[in-house]
Amino acid sequence: MMDDALKALRARIDGIDDAILELVSERARIAQEVGRAKKGEKIYRPEREAQIVRRLREANPGPLSGDTIERLIREIMSACRALEETTRVAYLGPAGTFTQQAVLKQFGHAVDALAEADIDACFHAVETGRADFAVVPVENSTEGAIVRTLDLIVASPLRVCGEVMLPIHQTLMRKQDGLDGIRRVYGHAQSLAQCQQWLARHLPAAERISVVSNSEGARLAAADPDAATLGSETAAELYGLAVVQARVEDEASNTTRFLVLGKSDAAPSGRDKTSLVMSTKNEPGAIVRLLQPLAEAGISMSKLESRPARSGNWEYLFFVVCEGHRQDAKLAAALAEIGSRAAFLKILGSYPAAS
Repeated sequence: MMDDALKALRARIDGIDDAILELVSERARIAQEVGRAKKGEKIYRPEREAQIVRRLREANPGPLSGDTIERLIREIMSACRALEETTRVAYLGPAGTFTQQAVLKQFGHAVDALAEADIDACFHAVETGRADFAVVPVENSTEGAIVRTLDLIVASPLRVCGEVMLPIHQTLMRKQDGLDGIRRVYGHAQSLAQCQQWLARHLPAAERISVVSNSEGARLAAADPDAATLGSETAAELYGLAVVQARVEDEASNTTRFLVLGKSDAAPSGRDKTSLVMSTKNEPGAIVRLLQPLAEAGISMSKLESRPARSGNWEYLFFVVCEGHRQDAKLAAALAEIGSRAAFLKILGSYPAAS
């Protein structure tokens, strides 16, 4: 009786799988028709993909989580997009970094992911046309801003067209199991900082060595039996290392925000952010007057970051992330007023808010 019931359930699953295959194939065919109808317009539309993801997450009846639904639909969109063109995405490499994970989360696996040596090279790849987009880290919830990204984006013609929020789970890995005999721990400076309390408790005598990337740390640890490294479990698989301890980050909610950069920003999606950078004279109340138009328009800021300007001593640039799209009437008016008050103003881009 049990065998008959199991066979019936499996037959239902087979039928559903067949229906899924037919529907996915139909979606791909329609996507091809959409691509032809665009007549040369760009295939990747971050605002459209964000709307699809948002709608399905909100309509999701379960039992699969919203994150799982998002991963599934992004992979389907990625495969359909690849039927029309190959999307080239530069990222802070090498393979196995958290930035590569951010690329796959945003674009899916059906892309040409280009590992670059540093953040500068990611910008250059898009600026010269070698890549269509770049994904770079901009801030971490534990360690704050990635200053090189902020410095580069001021002078670059690239625009912010998307953001990715990636939970960062640091893994301690080495050639063999166990903590015994670890004399050195490699890791990117950000990763070492995110795990400093755990390392102090469990490996207080081990030297901490900063490297250009966690993947570089994995490469070094693979050749050194007395060393371990921090990074993603993907890096452990790539370099043949054993996972000694998972989730060694000090803050369980540790998250890194990444920017997607392209030649243009995104059209309105209905739930957007706008990033800008501005400066003002160094005088009392200047920054308050600069931000006042946002407050008067009822526009919320989710980020305010200052960086020294290169134009002179004690002058600062202020990076702002606010809710809304630059084409929204209230935000457009507020930005125009800020522009009349600021010594310098640059709209870095409007883009869909990450899920």
